[in-house]
Amino acid sequence: MSTEPIRRIVAGIRDDLPHTVELFLKHNWDQVPAYAASPDPELRKEVGDHAEAVFLAVLTTLEEGRAAVREDFEFTVDQATRRVRQGVALADFLQAFRIGQVALWERIVEIAAADPETSRAALPVASHVMQVIEVGSTVAAEAYLAAHQVELAEGDRIRRDLVEDLLAGRGVRPGPMLEVARRCRLEPDGRIIVLVAVPGRPQAPGRSLREALRHVRTELGPLREGVMVIRQEQLVGILPVATDDVRSIVPDLRRIHRRLTREGFGLGVGASTVHTGFGAVPAAYSEAAIARDVLGGDPGVMALSMISTIDYLVLREDPTARRLVRPALRQFVEEDLARDSVMIETMLAYVACDLNAKLAAERLHVHVNTAYHRLERIAERTGCDLRRFADVEELIFAIRLLTAPRNGAKT
Repeated sequence: MSTEPIRRIVAGIRDDLPHTVELFLKHNWDQVPAYAASPDPELRKEVGDHAEAVFLAVLTTLEEGRAAVREDFEFTVDQATRRVRQGVALADFLQAFRIGQVALWERIVEIAAADPETSRAALPVASHVMQVIEVGSTVAAEAYLAAHQVELAEGDRIRRDLVEDLLAGRGVRPGPMLEVARRCRLEPDGRIIVLVAVPGRPQAPGRSLREALRHVRTELGPLREGVMVIRQEQLVGILPVATDDVRSIVPDLRRIHRRLTREGFGLGVGASTVHTGFGAVPAAYSEAAIARDVLGGDPGVMALSMISTIDYLVLREDPTARRLVRPALRQFVEEDLARDSVMIETMLAYVACDLNAKLAAERLHVHVNTAYHRLERIAERTGCDLRRFADVEELIFAIRLLTAPRNGAKT
């Protein structure tokens, strides 16, 4: 294609290349909001330099009378990496190529209008431009995706390191981790809660913690930001909150949990109370693990603030408290657990009904005389007077303590 008309087109583009680049930049900033929204002050200059390099690749291949090859776009690989870090989406990055193609074509049309011979050369030049831009955009897309994968892997590593440091009570120094924390709306002195989620039942085929993490991040992203990672076969999340009442976000957590359940993820989720500052993360994590233990291995959502003080105390992994249970009470609980737990269920129903045996019988769907007989047997076996609050309290505490999950809150 190295004819005289084509040489005139190439020369015309070269002579006015800065203007063509500037026209492209104006159209690109007007048509693609991501570029105008970017806070990077160097973005416009970088995009302009990249556009000029692409246009020169078109001109060089025209002059040499050859098709473009991948090696003509080595400079695009670095630009693709830069766009990933600047937060420009792949679709927006590729749209810039199309806008550049239009800007170059408009300039070719202007030059070709000078005489009929040059005008006839415009069509093969346009075909050549399309071929060059196709090669360039392919290189751009592949380089962008590769850079994006690296960015994701690096981001995941930084998030995991951030969570590990916070759980260990280590401060977050200025640098990549603090930048990630702030991008997730986590501030060193801000309010936070911690979530701990574990599979509450066998997951549906093809459902893993990694898939669950992807779904949770998608759901939480626009809602609350925060950081969530996989740690020791559980999901651990640190979320920013606006109030001191964690119950205000429980409806959102339950909505997300229902959606995950429909997708085949049966997770037991525990949420801490609201804490202030990064230094409180270890305590918040312990609380979230305890709240999760209340679910007893079943799927669901439980916030620590939703459980009673007694439930909290019995869920603590405290061997001393268990040793303090009187032998008669321990024997009663252990023997009943080894049978069918009927006596324990009767006692719990009796307390839930404010020590009213008739209501307890209705709750258990048994005759009232059966309920009375069971309560008498409980009193005989434990030595407790079930009319005395102190005795009832001691027995209930023993039942809760000896039947509570024994996995405790690990840090």
